[in-house]
Amino acid sequence: MNVLERLEQEQIKEEIPEFQVGDTISVHVKIVEDERERIQIFTGVCIARKRSDVRESFTVRRVSYGLGVERVFLLHSPRVAKVEVIRTGAVRRAKLYYLRDKTGKQARIKERKIEYKKPVK
Repeated sequence: MNVLERLEQEQIKEEIPEFQVGDTISVHVKIVEDERERIQIFTGVCIARKRSDVRESFTVRRVSYGLGVERVFLLHSPRVAKVEVIRTGAVRRAKLYYLRDKTGKQARIKERKIEYKKPVK
């Protein structure tokens, strides 16, 4: 393993939960203002995930006061304090850019049901 790969492995966060495109997630972002630091929460639907390893990013979209807002986050950034999965969505696309044109009920995503297998006796 060369030096660059070793540095990248050190940057990867382990505490990030598994989430997919279509899930409703809450991203806790550290905001630095002068000497003060605070946490801002951005909640919305994950519409895209790009790349892998240290360079991985994801796009979160929400509608705020009738206006669509999208933010792109680096998954392993030190500015991202925490990612929480609020609800899992059932989608059949890798990118949900079509949600930009939809409003109201049309923009809803079905919830993915997790099936648990009963142990065989």
